[in-house]
Amino acid sequence: MLSYWEKSSFLHYDYIIIGSGIVGLSAALSLKTLAPQSSVLVLERGMLPTGASTKNAGFACIGSLTEILADLKTMPPAQVVELVNLRRTGLQLLRSRLGDENIGYKENGSFELIGTKEEGALEQLSAVNVLLNELFDGQPAFTRVDYLIDSFGFHKPAVSALISNNFEGELHTGKMMKALINLALRNGIEIKTGCEVTEINDYNTSVGVAVHDALMREEIVFSAKKVLVCTNAFTRKLLPSEPLVPGRGQVLITDPIPDLPFKGVFHMEEGYYYFREIDGRVLFGGGRQLDFEGETSTEFRFNDRIQQELNHLLQTVILPGRNFSIADRWTGIMAFGETKQPLIHHYSDNVIVGVRMGGMGVAIGSKVGEMIAGMTFNS
Repeated sequence: MLSYWEKSSFLHYDYIIIGSGIVGLSAALSLKTLAPQSSVLVLERGMLPTGASTKNAGFACIGSLTEILADLKTMPPAQVVELVNLRRTGLQLLRSRLGDENIGYKENGSFELIGTKEEGALEQLSAVNVLLNELFDGQPAFTRVDYLIDSFGFHKPAVSALISNNFEGELHTGKMMKALINLALRNGIEIKTGCEVTEINDYNTSVGVAVHDALMREEIVFSAKKVLVCTNAFTRKLLPSEPLVPGRGQVLITDPIPDLPFKGVFHMEEGYYYFREIDGRVLFGGGRQLDFEGETSTEFRFNDRIQQELNHLLQTVILPGRNFSIADRWTGIMAFGETKQPLIHHYSDNVIVGVRMGGMGVAIGSKVGEMIAGMTFNS
């Protein structure tokens, strides 16, 4: 039961974006750049962005060597280079838009631990550097730095080589998302939380977006000229035919560890494991490959098997011989497809989709948002 005032002042916008994560807020900011006088509404189903935008590890990365080699098995080399460039330009846009200080961006080094199973990748390091040569002005994307293994304190039998990823950094996920939200508000973008969209209808001249109001026990229908869907892993709840699957990520963080011997961000096993130093702690996540079926889920639940393996790897490989305690654990939900390429297309004439970040939302989210915002003016 809405009033005349509510119907006339709160329901109609030029653009509506569903999802207030990195992609959604970036798209909203790009729309305001392209059309400063337009009205833009962002709808978010939770109190906070619900997927991975506030739950990731804060890696500002382009992909590790073994990850890129895995991508080359499913994509042509030109597409892999294009994807790496998307990550690179996406990070550049994020940093220029928000400022390094506001997102806690640092370059303390980025590294990949190579074990026995990955040693074959070392033979292809030079070839991958050549493949990516033009993106980095002739500078190598990857170099071996095995001499750092001892100083970092890793278990040497388990870590036979160490690769420096030379164009990666780290950021503070919480600061980044607060900076995005604050910038959106300063630009006149409205953000409504607790608004779970139940239906989208493209009526050709406008798009209706239905949100269930639990208090009033009715559907409230917003309208816009164009609607941008930025719901990543949760997209199939609205658009069941979209080709993506969710992928849950298990994460833990330790209490502060005295004299922690390393800083920076670290990859293991094609990026399926990742860890970093943050505030003297170790944040460690991943392990989805141990139970793909169980982790193909949009439920925020712990996987005991994976959490135990994270503990085990901390004890035996990353922090051997050191005492540590776990301060917290959480999960985040990502979206994947047959390749790492994001899904960017028109679902209908007036509904545009920018989803399936492939676990690289921090890197590519800003650029994907910019791309789908541009598509609203080219259709």
